[in-house]
Amino acid sequence: MTLKLAIQSIGVVYGDLGTSPLYVMSGIFPDGIKHEDDILGALSLIFYSIVLIGLIKYVFIVLSANDNGDGGTFALYSLICRYAKASLTPNQQAEDKEVSNYRLEVPSRRLRWASAMKSLLENSKAAKYLLLVVTMLGTAMVIGDGILTPCISVLSAVGGIKKAARSLGDDQIMWISVVILIFLFQVQRFGTHKVGYSFAPILSLWFLNIALIGIYNFVKYDSSVIKAVNPLYIVQYFMKNKKEAWISLGGVILCLTGSEALFADLGHFNILSIRLSSCLVVFPSIILTYFGQAAYLRKHAEDVASTFYSSIPKTVYWPTFVIAVMAAIIASQAMISATFAIVKQSLALGCFPTVKVVHTSRKHEGQIYIPEVNTLLMLACVGVTLGFKTTLKLGNAYGIAVIFVFNVTSTFLVIVMVMIWKTNILLIILYVLTIGLTEFMFLSSVLYKFLEGGYVPLVFTAMMVTIMFIWNYGYRKKYEYELENKVSREALVTIMSNTNIHRVPGVALFYTELVHGISPMFTQYVTNVSSLHSIVVFVSIKSLPISKVPLEERFIFRQVEPEESGLYQCVVRYGYRDAKMERQFFEKVLIDRLKDHIQNDVAPATDKQGEPSDHGIAKVNEESVQKVIGVLDEAIKSGGIMYLMGEREVIASSGSGLAKRFVINCLFNWLKRCVRQQEEVFNIPHKRLLKVGITYEV
Repeated sequence: MTLKLAIQSIGVVYGDLGTSPLYVMSGIFPDGIKHEDDILGALSLIFYSIVLIGLIKYVFIVLSANDNGDGGTFALYSLICRYAKASLTPNQQAEDKEVSNYRLEVPSRRLRWASAMKSLLENSKAAKYLLLVVTMLGTAMVIGDGILTPCISVLSAVGGIKKAARSLGDDQIMWISVVILIFLFQVQRFGTHKVGYSFAPILSLWFLNIALIGIYNFVKYDSSVIKAVNPLYIVQYFMKNKKEAWISLGGVILCLTGSEALFADLGHFNILSIRLSSCLVVFPSIILTYFGQAAYLRKHAEDVASTFYSSIPKTVYWPTFVIAVMAAIIASQAMISATFAIVKQSLALGCFPTVKVVHTSRKHEGQIYIPEVNTLLMLACVGVTLGFKTTLKLGNAYGIAVIFVFNVTSTFLVIVMVMIWKTNILLIILYVLTIGLTEFMFLSSVLYKFLEGGYVPLVFTAMMVTIMFIWNYGYRKKYEYELENKVSREALVTIMSNTNIHRVPGVALFYTELVHGISPMFTQYVTNVSSLHSIVVFVSIKSLPISKVPLEERFIFRQVEPEESGLYQCVVRYGYRDAKMERQFFEKVLIDRLKDHIQNDVAPATDKQGEPSDHGIAKVNEESVQKVIGVLDEAIKSGGIMYLMGEREVIASSGSGLAKRFVINCLFNWLKRCVRQQEEVFNIPHKRLLKVGITYEV
């Protein structure tokens, strides 16, 4: 099974990483090669970047920082929030820790540093905000990758046709790429993530092909480039070129594009399968490719702008071109799917405006499609391609997106090392001084080219983080208002004893975001309608900081006092990778779990041996249970299931400052009007829906 997963992972995970040889050398030497020894310095930088960041960091360290088998920026944030109460939304419940996969076993040594980190995250609101903003930055940068990867991969692959058809210019290449990109986004609705498994043979052929071409060039042109494994060539390269060498790091980082996918796509496979495919197929192939390209450039330095296609033997040029275009499309597909996945995770965090998530397969939960995000990605990709036209400036933008994600992952990884793994502090310092410092050097280099295209991902990230933060801010203020104004027990008893309130047959599912207590919407509803269904269930959809919640542990029920009122509270818990249940199945499971709760809540009294201690009491209890279940069955039969939802208008309170009024009254409410409403997300028919209007002054 592990070998099977390792083979399948080649088709899903490595498209971006595998197509990086198309454009790396031209990114390092945009103005040409001044001295042939610079090739050895650049090759040594590529080799040690792959070993240090690609292999040591991602394959052997970061993969271990998974959240019950899931990876990515959001998984790290959820892992941290599970060990420290770092979430800004006050919806923690003691019962959540009873979920079977909520906690992990951790070592008990070196507790002082871990306790200090945990205390900082729990007691400092600034630390919580910083953690959330960094998570949003990482998320926005991954979405930025979803825009830039299709552009640069398709442009680089299609650009190879100029070697055979020299009459084609940059404009023609650009328009061919735009057509391919539009087609690529149009097929997303069919669930193309599943097709990733059938991509493995194509990418396996691609890796075999580029490895053989690399060996051919290495043997034919200059096998002495093997000297680049000596890191002294890096020192010589920097001593000779100084500032130009530092600027060229922005091109070197492109050899690592797609490394984050090793971690982000972990949930579809397992750690061992990713490590096997990385170490046995992917990294050996691309390292051989770069050594072959360096050997070729030692004899043909003038071809650096088109290194990949120029170094291909003429006899295999067209087959390689076809495979390159297919590999580029696969690389694009992988990042688009990853973007859908990370948006879904952000939705669970309350950090992304409400969008519709379509699950395109009943068997594979990773196959999702988000129409709004797909359209925005397509427009952004086409706009970027038309704006940049060539891969040279696009590479500057791409490098910033890649290295920012690397830095975010390293930041979270250090927190995990300190607080969860309780790693020896000397090893943490070693990591920061080697990998951390290397990534900082790369970051400083790509920022130098800010005005040459590097501003694109930063502008996009700023826009995305602003939208996400505004939405999260409004979401939290709304939740805090409900928490502060929830219906008290005394008020609830008063409402239920009011003889003017009529009970009508049926089961009402009253949706609320409040996890603890009854939402103030209930009072608003009773005041205006003066009738209640015979059974009312307050349903709260809650996301836990874990990837998945088992179905049998998903529902928590509580009887709302007074007991004869027919009111129940239900918290429906999802992990950030769980698919929301279809409405019909959700209704069936909820009713079944409610019956189980009624039976267990009014269970026969038993003695220590488990036998009934009083048969009379047991009989009364059994009759009470059957009576309540009978009321529930009759309610469903007579009135069916109705849905009650809030039409909540959120406005800033009268004493709020100008900034808060602008954010809440203008920006948040504008976003709220632009996105899908709750009933659309849950696919609730309008004939069974009643909305309750209420205004929250936050």
